[in-house]
Amino acid sequence: MKRYKLKNNLVILFLVTLLAVTSCSFTAKNYDEDSDKDQILIELITHVIEQGHFDMKELDDDFSQAVFKDYIKGLDPIKRHFLKSDFEDFKAFETQIDDQIKNKNLVFFDLTVNRYKKRMEQTKDFYLELLKNPFNFEDKETINTDYENADYAENMKELKERWRQQFKFSTLSTFHDLKQEQNQKNENDEDVEKKSDADLEQEAREITRESIENYFDTMSDLERKDWFSLYVNSFVSQFDPHTNYLAPQDKDRFDISMSGKLEGIGARLQKQRDNVKIVEVISGGPAWTNGELEVGDLIQKVKQEDEEEAVDIRGMRLDDAVDLIKGPKGTRVVLTVKKVDGSTQSINIVRDVVEIEETYAKSSTVKRNGELFGIINLPKFYFDMQNYDERNAASDIKKELERLNEIDAKGLVIDLRNNGGGSLSTVVDIAGFFIDKGPVVQVRDAKNNTEVLKDSDSNVIWDKPLVILVNELSASASEILAAAMQDYERAVVIGSKQTYGKGTVQNVVDLNRWMRNSSFGDMGALKITTQKFYRINGGSTQLKGVESDVAVPDRYSYIDIGERDYENPMPWDKIAPANYDVWNGYSNLNQVIKTSKKRLSSNSQIQLIDENAKWIQSQRNQNNFSLNYENYSEDIAKVEEMSKKFEKIDNYSSNLTYESLPYEAALMSKDSSLTQKRKRWHESLSKDVYVEEAIQVLQDLQVDKNSIKLAARKN
Repeated sequence: MKRYKLKNNLVILFLVTLLAVTSCSFTAKNYDEDSDKDQILIELITHVIEQGHFDMKELDDDFSQAVFKDYIKGLDPIKRHFLKSDFEDFKAFETQIDDQIKNKNLVFFDLTVNRYKKRMEQTKDFYLELLKNPFNFEDKETINTDYENADYAENMKELKERWRQQFKFSTLSTFHDLKQEQNQKNENDEDVEKKSDADLEQEAREITRESIENYFDTMSDLERKDWFSLYVNSFVSQFDPHTNYLAPQDKDRFDISMSGKLEGIGARLQKQRDNVKIVEVISGGPAWTNGELEVGDLIQKVKQEDEEEAVDIRGMRLDDAVDLIKGPKGTRVVLTVKKVDGSTQSINIVRDVVEIEETYAKSSTVKRNGELFGIINLPKFYFDMQNYDERNAASDIKKELERLNEIDAKGLVIDLRNNGGGSLSTVVDIAGFFIDKGPVVQVRDAKNNTEVLKDSDSNVIWDKPLVILVNELSASASEILAAAMQDYERAVVIGSKQTYGKGTVQNVVDLNRWMRNSSFGDMGALKITTQKFYRINGGSTQLKGVESDVAVPDRYSYIDIGERDYENPMPWDKIAPANYDVWNGYSNLNQVIKTSKKRLSSNSQIQLIDENAKWIQSQRNQNNFSLNYENYSEDIAKVEEMSKKFEKIDNYSSNLTYESLPYEAALMSKDSSLTQKRKRWHESLSKDVYVEEAIQVLQDLQVDKNSIKLAARKN
């Protein structure tokens, strides 16, 4: 199997050039202070970006203003530290940051960090006073959490009031939860001692106090390098959302994530204002197996199995929150989670090592009206970074296709939902299993050099009907495969209106390679965008992604989740199409697509999913909350009532039964863990209306073998 490699001549050229030109300037001086290291780091990163980024921007006043906006927002996202006077002081530098970057001047950075530390010490005094006395939850009071559009406080008195409202909101939320827990205990056991509202309020206030103390302790532990990473990333992220500076600790995490081995709950987390947000549930990990956590959930509290009280992680540094969530294999952690629909749920997860096996492709069979079909789930386009000939997504997919052929499956669904991408080489190889030969994807660099990556193997492993499932989280390599199969008219793409829209290529550059005899220590790395993908029809997958042939709503339909929702995304464009011929194997492709659209438009399950998606959007746009207990309780009750309505989505049944292939059934007889995993997957498939429709489409598609043969002779 041929391995396709991107031509990184430009990258190699600028690396060699930089090494020759800058190695002396980066090693001749013996700096000891952090500020000197920061200056060198800015100089190094600027050179790397200038020479290697796909779409280098001019460092001018507009650029400076964008860095200023993102950096200040990153420092104080909910505007509870800086005063309006501070912001005005900072604003004097709004158009000077570009010049300071060029001159390695850190005056603005030092000003902001020193001012932040000063305000931090002043605001630390607030919580002792504000949490000393009980809150009155009978007052008719509200809080607006749209901090992005709020102004800075005029003075310390106004700032103190802002903190008071936030403390009261946090305490009210906890107070409500404690009352709910007590009521539930009283229903189950009449002998349980009932606490008074005053006792519960005091307990809730104490939890808030502990949470804010932990926040201030964490912030006090931050070092200059932590603030500087924020500053640098406010700078480099202006080029595009995927160009990032990886500080040494972040680089270590990146390397671990690339290896596919994670310990803990098996979820990737991201800081969102004061919240810890689930951005990915790792296939095969404990959270995935548990099935209750999902992308978009906010983790609010963490409780260890041997602890009485949960730790509120809102406002906590992400690193510290992660440390609380992860832990040794076999230990239990309880997460208090705010779901994407606004409801609150406690989730018990037993920690484990995320098994690589479950990140691999897996297949199942299903019968419909007496005919046998196959489904392959591909979580990512994985490969061994050291040796491509080792197990990878392409070699595994090939084996599954051969096994499905052996049992005479009549059609195939490839599930790429939530697949964020991976190896480009595997995409090209996999696409080749379904076409005779030809181009799969085009790649262009900053100098407009275009390379067409082709399948040159005329062997077609699967010549039967094919459906590809996608959603808004299908990105990068997933979009390449879906687009290629769509352009060849080889598959029907079913899923979200459009996929994620990431059509760029990144390389990770180790910044230490320039440092010779340096005393600075680890400089980290830079993930930099160097190329763009294009479909074989010439259109970019950037921003637009891949539009499904049969577009179906899902729970992400109305919320910001794709590339287009980032700041500074690279634009969509197109180049000349590659030379290719469509597959011509289906005799009724357009009619099948039309029929599927009509069928789904009247599907009650799809209509309920669409209604749920719209409701989720409305909940996420909610910024005004009552600080009156009765009103707050009524609002929570409405949320929980709506959540019950949408439970019908999870209770859906397609009445289709899924089974493992014969080879895996033999393995399952010896591995109870694998048996449980496949049982969960098959149960999930049986409730999946999208897979149900995909099987229907497979059965409707008619393959004209004569047309395939004629096309092969033509080529």
